Amino acid sequence: MKVILHVDMDSFFSAVEMREQPELRGKPVVVGGRIPPKAELETGAAVDKRRIRGVVSTCSYEAREFGVHSAMPLSQAYQLCPDAIFLPVNMALYNAASQQVMRILRAFADRFEQVSIDEAYLDISSRVHDWQEARAYAQRIKQEIADKAGLSCSLGIAPNKIVAKIASDFEKPDGLTVVDSGNAATFLAPLPVKKIPGVGPKTAATLNQMGIATIHELAIRDVQELVARFGKYGWRLHQVAHGIDERDVEEKRARKSLSRETTLEEHTSNPELLNRCIDALAERVHEHLVREGFGFKTVAIKVKFDDFSVHTRAKTFRALHTDCATIAKTAKELLRDFIGESAGEKRVRLIGVRVSTLGMLDAKQRRFA
Repeated sequence: MKVILHVDMDSFFSAVEMREQPELRGKPVVVGGRIPPKAELETGAAVDKRRIRGVVSTCSYEAREFGVHSAMPLSQAYQLCPDAIFLPVNMALYNAASQQVMRILRAFADRFEQVSIDEAYLDISSRVHDWQEARAYAQRIKQEIADKAGLSCSLGIAPNKIVAKIASDFEKPDGLTVVDSGNAATFLAPLPVKKIPGVGPKTAATLNQMGIATIHELAIRDVQELVARFGKYGWRLHQVAHGIDERDVEEKRARKSLSRETTLEEHTSNPELLNRCIDALAERVHEHLVREGFGFKTVAIKVKFDDFSVHTRAKTFRALHTDCATIAKTAKELLRDFIGESAGEKRVRLIGVRVSTLGMLDAKQRRFA
C-alpha cells in the first residue's frame, strides 16, 4: 500500500510572526513589503499608493476575511484592510522555523521531499498498515509540530502526491484529510477545477468556457479534446482528474535560478514602459524567492528584439541579496546598456528577469522588506 502525506504549513509567515509576538494572535496580519510609517497613516491624510510597495507574501486568516490574499499588491491590501498590522518580510526568522519543521518531518518519513519553505511530501508507506493507522500517524506529526515548533499545519493523505496535495487544502487551517485508494475519484469529482495545482485563473477560465467547471466534468471529457486544446498539459489534466499520479517522493536537487519573462503586446524601445515591465517581473521573481527562502548573488536580464535576436546580460554581487529593489534596480541598469546599444533602432518584443547563484538564508541574516 502506497501512502503519501502532503504537509502545508498554515499561513506560514504570519503564523511565525504570531508565534514570536503572541499579541498579534487574532488580529489581521499582512506580511509583505513596505508601507508608510503607522503614525503617518494615522493622520487621516490620503496615502500615496506609490509609497505602499510590494506584494502580500502571506496573511493571517483574519486578514483573509477582508479579501486579502497572497500575491495581492500591498496597496490593494491596505485599501481592503487599513487596520491590519503590516509587517516586513523576515526571511531569517521564517527560514529558521522552516528548518525546524523540516527536521521534524524528515524523522517521520521513509522518503522526504521539501517543495518550498512551508511545504513537503512524505512517503510513509512502510510505517503504516492501513488508512486508519495513517490518520493516527498524521495526528502524531501535527502534534509534534505544534509542541516543538509552535505552529499548525494542514495534512493530506492519499495514494499519490497530487491527491495528497489537493487533500491538504481541503480543511484548512489545521486540517487533516485522508483519501484512501478506493475513493480518490469520488473525493475529486465535486471539486472545482481551480483546485488542481497548476490550474490558474486563465486555465480555469478556458476550461469553464469548454463547459468544464468541476474535476468530474474534466474526468469525463475526451482526452483528445483536452490535448487538442492544451497540448501535453491536456493529458496531464486528464490524468489528475482521474486521480492518477505516478511521481515518487524524492529529494529535490538544489534550485540554480529563478526567472520570469513576458512577451510585449506592442514592441517598444520606450525606457519607461520597459522599466515598468521590469518592476512587475522583479516582483514576481522576488515573491518566488521569498516563498522558497532563497537569497541571490546574480541578476540577469534577457531581451529579445523585434528582429528575433536574443541577448542576455548579468551582474554578480559578492554577497547574498534578498530584496526586490536590488533585482529591479540592477535589471534596469542592465537594460539601459541594451537600449543604449540599439540607439532606438530595435524594439523589444520580450523581456525577462532572472536571479541565480542562489543560497538558502540562515538565521544570522537580517530582516529585509
